[in-house]
Amino acid sequence: MNTKKYLLYFAQEHLNFRFEEINSLLSLLKIEMDFIETPNKTQPYWLVKFKSEDDVKLLTNRSVSLRSCMELWAYSDTIEDLHRQMKQYPYELQAPYMQENQSFKIEVETFCKHFTQKEKVDKLEAFSYLPVKGKVKLKNPEIIFQYIEYYGTDPKSPPENPYMVFFGCWITNGLRQLIQNLSLKTRKFIGNTSMDPQLSLLMANQAQVQSGDIILDPFVGSGSLLVAAAQFGGYVLGTDIDYLMLHARTRPSRITQKERDKDESVKANMAQYNLDHKYLDVLVNDFAIQFWKDDLRFDAIITDPPYGIREATEKIGTSKENCTVSEEHLPTHIPAKIEYGLSHLYYDLLTFSAKHLKLGGKLVCWFPIFRDDYNEDGLPTNTCLKLVANSEQILNKHTSRRLLTYEKIGEPCGDIREHRNNIIDFRSKYYDTREETRKERRMKKAMERHRNRKETTNHKK
Repeated sequence: MNTKKYLLYFAQEHLNFRFEEINSLLSLLKIEMDFIETPNKTQPYWLVKFKSEDDVKLLTNRSVSLRSCMELWAYSDTIEDLHRQMKQYPYELQAPYMQENQSFKIEVETFCKHFTQKEKVDKLEAFSYLPVKGKVKLKNPEIIFQYIEYYGTDPKSPPENPYMVFFGCWITNGLRQLIQNLSLKTRKFIGNTSMDPQLSLLMANQAQVQSGDIILDPFVGSGSLLVAAAQFGGYVLGTDIDYLMLHARTRPSRITQKERDKDESVKANMAQYNLDHKYLDVLVNDFAIQFWKDDLRFDAIITDPPYGIREATEKIGTSKENCTVSEEHLPTHIPAKIEYGLSHLYYDLLTFSAKHLKLGGKLVCWFPIFRDDYNEDGLPTNTCLKLVANSEQILNKHTSRRLLTYEKIGEPCGDIREHRNNIIDFRSKYYDTREETRKERRMKKAMERHRNRKETTNHKK
């Protein structure tokens, strides 16, 4: 293994997804990485080793969790010791970055503690002993040195001195800028449940999307997940039962927008980001009904099924017995819909994925839970699919959703009956919990009014 050390510097967002995304990308890109120290879940950095700098760049240039990566020259829990290490750092290792014909600058960053510009300059000047020969260039220099002071993760009470300090040479940045480029604020077509760009890109990385892959989202909505998958080279296809959404005839999601533009569509989103060459199609389709040919295979299925809260969980059907539609009404008939319970929906989703994914293909989907009730045994299962990643996004005090990644490990056998998990009726419990909360608030206000009246009466006496 290369003796060079590296610091992976993460954005302090979606902490629960870091390990899953990085592990997925290491597997996809066939990169070996060793930890120098086992990282703390909340800290924004990892100290690692790679076989080559090319591997570092491959990983960092694909990750949306990573801010940047630097070749690590020294690190310590005291500033004094870091400078001691740097003064002893072998010159032959520094020399390639200290040439006279190379411009440079030193960036000073403090994590979770604010310093004035003058204080940062003082920290920078403490490195005056570095054997640099080139000229200082603050904008677009050829070499960037980085000095980072880490003061923990609580900005309200940072320590007097940093917990850790790091110095090294910047190598490359992550894909953080792509999150801003794909912002929903400027996207042509969005809905009430459009997935934000960062989570969409994380899902695409979990699915290990590569150039030329065929990707399906069977609950496509406004197509946020298709945009992310196409960004990494996938050819994308979507289906949804909601005709009005796919044809942009629903009420606009933006408060300032009174009516939708005529050209709003998933395809318009793809064209907005110059990804229309990756767009296959979007179809109006009931996922509960067999639609695809048996031998069709996808490289990955990425989706956010409806939970029955902001979007209805529906499938085509009727509670009426022996219901028929006359031939004269067929051309204008709109099929009735019935409840599509989560147990049935996720059973169908995993069964479909076991059948239509290629071997080794990934299913990446969200699954809603009540945090107090969570047990991994209650997650959807299928004998042909292996759960390889499970991350939590907390929504509120009671609920969260898990990002589940399954890998297809075998083909389904016709004589095997899959177990259908008894999944909690999330929608019913969600509204029951909300009602209980309302009752608690009303009770609390009533008690406060009673206490105030009592205090007023006692005061008059």
